Amino acid sequence: MASSAAACVPAVAAVSSRGTTAAKKLAAATALPRGANLRCRAYSAEPDWKTKQREQDALISVEEEAVKLRVEEILGPILSADAGAGAGSSGPASGAPADLAEKIRAATVALESGLVERETEVRLLLLAAFCGEHLLLLGPPGTAKSELGRRLSAVCGGGLFFERLLTRFSVPEELFGPLSMRGLENDKYVRQTEGYLPTATVAFIDEVFKANSAILNSLLTILNERLFDNGNERTKVPLLCLVGASNELPESEELDALYDRFLLRSSVEQVSSGSLAKLLTMRSGKAINGVGGGGRAGEMQGTVALSLVDFEGVKAAAEAAVDVPQSVVDLIVDLRSHLQDKCEPPVYVSDRRLVKSIALLRVAAYTNGRNAVSEFDCLLLANVLWQRPSEASVVRDWILERLAQDRGVQQVQYLLAGLFGRACRADGDPAECEMLRAEASSLRTVLTAQLQSLAGTTSGSLPALRDHLWLSPPEANRAAQTLGPMFSKVRRGLEKLLREVLTLEVALERNTEPHIMALLLPDYWADFIRSGPIEDVKPLGVGMKP
Repeated sequence: MASSAAACVPAVAAVSSRGTTAAKKLAAATALPRGANLRCRAYSAEPDWKTKQREQDALISVEEEAVKLRVEEILGPILSADAGAGAGSSGPASGAPADLAEKIRAATVALESGLVERETEVRLLLLAAFCGEHLLLLGPPGTAKSELGRRLSAVCGGGLFFERLLTRFSVPEELFGPLSMRGLENDKYVRQTEGYLPTATVAFIDEVFKANSAILNSLLTILNERLFDNGNERTKVPLLCLVGASNELPESEELDALYDRFLLRSSVEQVSSGSLAKLLTMRSGKAINGVGGGGRAGEMQGTVALSLVDFEGVKAAAEAAVDVPQSVVDLIVDLRSHLQDKCEPPVYVSDRRLVKSIALLRVAAYTNGRNAVSEFDCLLLANVLWQRPSEASVVRDWILERLAQDRGVQQVQYLLAGLFGRACRADGDPAECEMLRAEASSLRTVLTAQLQSLAGTTSGSLPALRDHLWLSPPEANRAAQTLGPMFSKVRRGLEKLLREVLTLEVALERNTEPHIMALLLPDYWADFIRSGPIEDVKPLGVGMKP
């Protein structure tokens, strides 16, 4: 064979170095016997091992492309679902009445008419009424606090509206009604409550912290338990919401309990210089500080679509239908820890306030048509957890910083790395692969939900904030400007991670071999061979030679 191979080489060299005629003559002169030609061709043929390697590489490429194609088929609808989110849905996921959200929007527009820079306070009014809680408006005189309180009564048509201004010398009769003369004749200490606070559906009390000890006990019972002790009888109070107003914070400790009864709080400031021209050019009958009580509830523009029936049962329905994810619970726990342990001075948050905060977030989610509280709902806590107005920005900034953090990507990456290692060790075992595929499918569900919560970030908007019933447009815009750039980055990371999870899920479904999964997910393969036990790595062909 060596001599035949040597004979082939000079013949080829001669042909390549001479002209055509000379080459033909040389080829004829140096022609080898027929058997020698066969031996030359056999020597130049491709080895069997190389042929098998090429065939194996082709099969690997086919499997790789099949997995990638299937991943793209699954991933495409998930990534494009944001554009059609909510389209064609049969109704709110929370089970709320289908028209409730639209009624709330219509009522919000009507309440805002004739008011300038009071979008937040209007929404807090309605939210307090739906939660059966009370709202405190804190601010200087002449900032429409009284007007806001009166307007709520127009929304809750059909019930009694009670209004009173307290002074340090106010007596219980001003709030709870005069003593019954006939009752005194019969040795009964009862009050004529008709038309007073114990029979009101909506109430507005100005300078509420001027209440003295003779008023406080009965007022606290009405606010918290909706009960009034009239003589030796305890009667139920139909109060839906009480709006309290004050120019200053409570000064004495005996008012702390009353202060804590107001779950929602808002610091009402003067109209900003940018909107002052709008206020000054309004007709005096519609301006918030117009002469003659302009902008009263009876002069609101638009149709108020809500009634008492719409408010009834919402809190109970939200309690039954809306879940509170662990991420939201952790956020609230960490927030209170931050306020009480890391702020100076500490911001005290009572247990009762935290429990009621959860109920408020459930109502917010329910009315927005969701069956679970969103972390975006927690922005409402900036109007719940402060003791002094300056602390509202502390709460808001902390929540925004928390929302902008890594949304569980590292945890999912850790879980995916563990699944990948187990998949390699399973080496095609049907039962083990099916269990791993189910776990990968669970990770896919988590990541899909995270992506849906970030819907619209690629276009620079956040629909979850923009379309929120209870976040005013200025609040939503400020939050979106803060979170938008960060969420765009997080979204890209989630999309990459979802693609990797789907790759593993599809590979397990197709019973793809470990060495092909290594090509599909090289980073996880590298991590596996670096950190995996040597006894798990050796059977896969990458162990050290003995």
